[in-house]
Amino acid sequence: MKIMFLHGLESKPGGSKPAYLSYHGHTVLNPALPKDSWDDSVKIARALFDQELPDVVVGSSRGGAVAIAANLPVPKLVLVAPAWAKYCPWGTIPSTATIMHSKGDEVIPFSDSELLAHTFGAELIEAGIDHRMNDEFALEKMLDVINRGQNLS
Repeated sequence: MKIMFLHGLESKPGGSKPAYLSYHGHTVLNPALPKDSWDDSVKIARALFDQELPDVVVGSSRGGAVAIAANLPVPKLVLVAPAWAKYCPWGTIPSTATIMHSKGDEVIPFSDSELLAHTFGAELIEAGIDHRMNDEFALEKMLDVINRGQNLS
């Protein structure tokens, strides 16, 4: 499966989450999103999506906000502790989106994801031990959500 992974503000391509997905057999597109330019980050995400047409978009923290702002017509959207309230409080998500968030997150309040899920009817899954969402349970849950409904034989 082809996955576009949009990293967070203090992350970069090749981090633990995209590496985990790649290790489990997915093709992962992981563009560098400049931390000093919101507009360029959104443009990069849109351009790569249009060029590659991934099956899934995963956005982590600021990358989740980028995915929301880019308004990509993706079959599956997975938001990991999305920083939408800070970067794009005007954004919308499809009801088919899945949001993953840790109640132990000290960077982005879990209540932000509760509000986003409730507002748009999206699924909210509590996972992980902190904002980084790179503990084994969070990684496995992310993979499960991405693989859900796919014929993996």
